Amino acid sequence: MSFGEPNSPYGPPPQQPNPGYGYPQQGQPPGVPPQGYGGYPAGPPVHPGGYGYPPAGPAQMPGITRAAQIMLGVIALCHIVIAAVYGVALADWDQTMLEAGVTGDAEAERYADLGKGVVVFFLGLAAVFAILGLVLLLQYAKGRNGVRVCSIVYASFAIVSGIFALGIYLLGLLILILAILVIVFAAKRSSGEWFKRPRY
Repeated sequence: MSFGEPNSPYGPPPQQPNPGYGYPQQGQPPGVPPQGYGGYPAGPPVHPGGYGYPPAGPAQMPGITRAAQIMLGVIALCHIVIAAVYGVALADWDQTMLEAGVTGDAEAERYADLGKGVVVFFLGLAAVFAILGLVLLLQYAKGRNGVRVCSIVYASFAIVSGIFALGIYLLGLLILILAILVIVFAAKRSSGEWFKRPRY
C-alpha cells in the first residue's frame, strides 16, 4: 500500500473544496455570488428633487412674498411723503418763526433753532428710510436670505418711525400696519424658501 491510495488507512484524507472561496455553495447556480457576500453596494440616497440635487425651490415668487415686497414699496413711498412734508416745514421755518414773533428774543430763537434741528433730523431719517426701502424692494427678485432678514429688521424700525409720524395725515398709522404685515409675511416659510432657493 502506498500513501497515494484513496482507501489507505495511512494516507492523508482526500481534500474537499471549501465552499464560499471560489466555489458555489450547494444548490446555488454558478455565477451567482454565495450567500453572505451581499449584493452591490448601495448608492447615495437620491433626493426627491432628483439625481441627488437639492429641490429647485419655487420657480416664481410666492404671493405672500410679493405682497411683502409691495408693502415695502408703500412704506418707502410714505417715507418720501413724510420727508417732503418735513422739507416744506423746513423751507417755511424762518417765515413761520417771524410770524410767531420769535425773532428778537434770544431765548425763543434758541428754542426755535432746536426745533429746526429736530425737523432736519426727522427729514434725514425719513429720507434714509425711503432709500433703504427702495433698495430692499429691488433686491426681492434675485436677493438671498439676507434680503429677507433685512426686510424684517427694516419693518421693525419702520414701526418706530410710524409711531413718530402718527400726526402726519395718518401716514404713521399706515406705516405701522404695513410694517407689522411685512414682518409676518417675510417670516413665513414660503418666503424663506424663495430667498433660500438654489441659483444655478
